[in-house]
Amino acid sequence: MKYYFNKTINGTFEEAIDKVTKELKEEGFGILTEIDVQETLKKKLDVNFKKYRILGACNPPFAHKALLAEDKIGTMLPCNVIVQEIDNGIIEVAAVNPMASMQAVQNQKLNKIANEITAMLENVIEKL
Repeated sequence: MKYYFNKTINGTFEEAIDKVTKELKEEGFGILTEIDVQETLKKKLDVNFKKYRILGACNPPFAHKALLAEDKIGTMLPCNVIVQEIDNGIIEVAAVNPMASMQAVQNQKLNKIANEITAMLENVIEKL
């Protein structure tokens, strides 16, 4: 089982960010965190890196259910989605596969929740 779902799309980096954010919103996710890896690496290490952003996506009702089922699950929240520029006009979007990470938890209550979140994130990637 792959630990992520991904798709390559054409367009600008910012268009991809906007499209991913819109599709996540349609599935009930909001963006809690946004890390600009390119900017961070330049600032901290003076390294030039490609456009790469990590979006921390959260679906509050499902996050609440997961936290009730397993109080340490917060270590795996939010669901990360990355947007990276592969080449000029070619953008890859990848989302974590919650089912892959839930295997380590071994809590049956989380299986249904993880299955639903997995389907939702797969739907986001497919719609891009």
